Amino acid sequence: MTEKSNKTTLKAKLPPNLHLDTLAQHVGIDRSQYGENSEALYLTSGFAQPDSATAARRFAGEQEGYSYARYSNPTVTAFERRLAALEGAEASIATSSGMGATLMMCLGLLNAGDHVLCSRSMFGSTIKLIGSELARFGVQSSFVSQTDVREWQAAMKPNTKLLFAETPTNPLTEVCDIQALADIAHNGGALLAVDNCFASPALQKPLSMGADLIMHSGTKYLDGQGRVVAGALCGSELLITEKLLPILKSGGMTLSAFNAWIVLKGMETLSIRMEAQSARALALATWLESHHSVERVYYPGLKSHPQHELAMRQQNATGQGLGGAVLSFDVKNNGTPEDARKQAFHVLDSAQFLLRTTNLGDTKTLICHPASTSHGRMTEAQRQTAGIKQSLIRVAVGLEATVDVQNDLAIGLSSI
Repeated sequence: MTEKSNKTTLKAKLPPNLHLDTLAQHVGIDRSQYGENSEALYLTSGFAQPDSATAARRFAGEQEGYSYARYSNPTVTAFERRLAALEGAEASIATSSGMGATLMMCLGLLNAGDHVLCSRSMFGSTIKLIGSELARFGVQSSFVSQTDVREWQAAMKPNTKLLFAETPTNPLTEVCDIQALADIAHNGGALLAVDNCFASPALQKPLSMGADLIMHSGTKYLDGQGRVVAGALCGSELLITEKLLPILKSGGMTLSAFNAWIVLKGMETLSIRMEAQSARALALATWLESHHSVERVYYPGLKSHPQHELAMRQQNATGQGLGGAVLSFDVKNNGTPEDARKQAFHVLDSAQFLLRTTNLGDTKTLICHPASTSHGRMTEAQRQTAGIKQSLIRVAVGLEATVDVQNDLAIGLSSI
């Protein structure tokens, strides 16, 4: 954004009612005087001002323009405008990472004594940040079932200011009812924020279901090739400019211009990637569900998933419900945590080309053991409450041939 406004001036020049795939190619900032086809990358830490009075107005936020790259940059603005257009938001604000976006949201919306209500199935670092780190500054928090709307309602307090959920969740792919949570939040005078990282705007539009804010880790599907770390928040112009922009200026969770440019270009292929990877994930999940060494498969696209129908309604931005590109499964074991971990590690370490890494959203299929990696900082009690077993393996499905992925996993699964 510029220091005064994040409104998409270029969008006004485009025809109305364009589809997501078209917006992903054309929303950004005006071309430079050189008329470049691919968006320009502005690598600079500062911006020369025409005169001192203009500099003063820009630093004060009284005039649009750029002054210092910690506040914003034209390439970052292009990223923000494109993401806002894809989400159907008035505005967005970029951050250096997804967790940076979560921290910015909490610092911008919460004060000491306020209460946050979250799903206990959220990303491990989010639980640690809200439940432990922010508690040191007087922020209260409660964690409830992702799927039980009654628990959310019962946990509301007079000082509840924010409800925060990710859907589907990482790694168990639990789905919450966004509209129901929005109603609970608004009836209680609170806001609803939704982490839309797993589904992305290619599949799901939380703002259209009543959410007030959307959080993104641009590191995942927005980039699409595991190249950079990025984050963002999308919402109303009022929330972005009055609540969150001041935190960016003071806190410095700034997205670099280079990372913004990478993710900006990644969004151009977001829709086609999500559709193709979702199709491969469904095929892999169906195969795993029938494998004799697999105890259970977690994937919203399967009819056996407890929230399958809800997921198909919410994740239908393409016009057809899609389950997304992430699935998890439990490996069969003798029932002890030690053997469960041993068997999961055996399957992971037997793979010959699948990559063992905790990232997701890549065009390459990535596999990991959540209990010892992404959720490793949680206590064992917290992991058990969240359903993160030692037998659990997460698969972020890429664009390889499905049969090759099946064969690589089968090496370990068939020798348990």
